[in-house]
Amino acid sequence: MNKLLCLAFAALPLSAVPLTAFAFPIELEKKLNGAEVSASTQEVDFNMGAVQLYNYGRAAAECTAVFRNGPEAPRTRKVTLQPGKDALLTGRFTAQVIKMRIRVTCKPV
Repeated sequence: MNKLLCLAFAALPLSAVPLTAFAFPIELEKKLNGAEVSASTQEVDFNMGAVQLYNYGRAAAECTAVFRNGPEAPRTRKVTLQPGKDALLTGRFTAQVIKMRIRVTCKPV
């Protein structure tokens, strides 16, 4: 009986960890300047976020994404999207992300 009770207490910390332990809020700011681009965000890991860009327009678009996580230096990613193409831009930080802010700026080429 004691062994069963010890096993139950040992397994308790494993079941207490939620599956979304690494989820954090992401704020997305878009400045498209006439480019026909859609943007959606996702958290990849406890220190990494991503933005998926899709160009549904007829002209290519140059896009820049700036990832911010509080006190760390911002991460900047750039891509040129051809019509009908998509791109996944990621920003990775050294510390755990509490809240991520992503600014996407695009312009038609």
